[in-house]
Amino acid sequence: MALELVACTYRYRRRRPAVLQDFSYSIPSGLTVLLGPNGAGKSTLLKLAATVVKAESGTVVYEGIESSKGIRKAVAWMPQDIVPMPSLSAREYVAYVGWLKGMNRDEAWKKARNVLGRVELLEKADAKTHTLSGGQLRRVGVAAALVHGARVLLLDEPTAGMDPHQRRVFRDILSTLAAEDVEILLSTHDVADLAEEADHVSVLYEGQLLHDGSVKEFLSHAPPGTAAGRVAEGAYTALLPRH
Repeated sequence: MALELVACTYRYRRRRPAVLQDFSYSIPSGLTVLLGPNGAGKSTLLKLAATVVKAESGTVVYEGIESSKGIRKAVAWMPQDIVPMPSLSAREYVAYVGWLKGMNRDEAWKKARNVLGRVELLEKADAKTHTLSGGQLRRVGVAAALVHGARVLLLDEPTAGMDPHQRRVFRDILSTLAAEDVEILLSTHDVADLAEEADHVSVLYEGQLLHDGSVKEFLSHAPPGTAAGRVAEGAYTALLPRH
């Protein structure tokens, strides 16, 4: 059973319009790209799914579990901004997150090295986090999300600030994780993040799902005659309402 949001409503302040209203969504298996413009509700969806915030109404369920504590054992969330801790090395940072997740110190320390290897950052294990590049810091964030053995990975704009090479490495990492049956939901407003490795595409606009299906189904929305290199962009533009 997937991680699901069932009829969730959320607003940031009372008397403000709801960001998501009676919103239901089931995270598919494999790698899903969540597309949508800024302000569409993508970050809110991920925060609800990660139980970082609580819905005004509705429930979040994973394999029959509804408690936040139970869900957090299986679900990991990486926010848009990874804040370095100058006093900690990359390995210490990841191990600290593991400890916060309930792992004992020895287990967290050993696993931190393993997951840094998975994100191809083992050579920076002893580097202080404030010395890392933006792309490297985001990979530390992924390692921290994986350290406790998460089965669902929620990534909020993870490729922002990465150069093309870093994006390629990052996509390879996600492909490997998806092949290991880790469910991944990656939010972005950039269709360039829709790589060939993706299995599924969801498009969110003003709190509403405009599309939720396979990559092939998504690309079929591109207007006839769209240039080969711009099919994803064409499909995305065609789905968004015109004002």
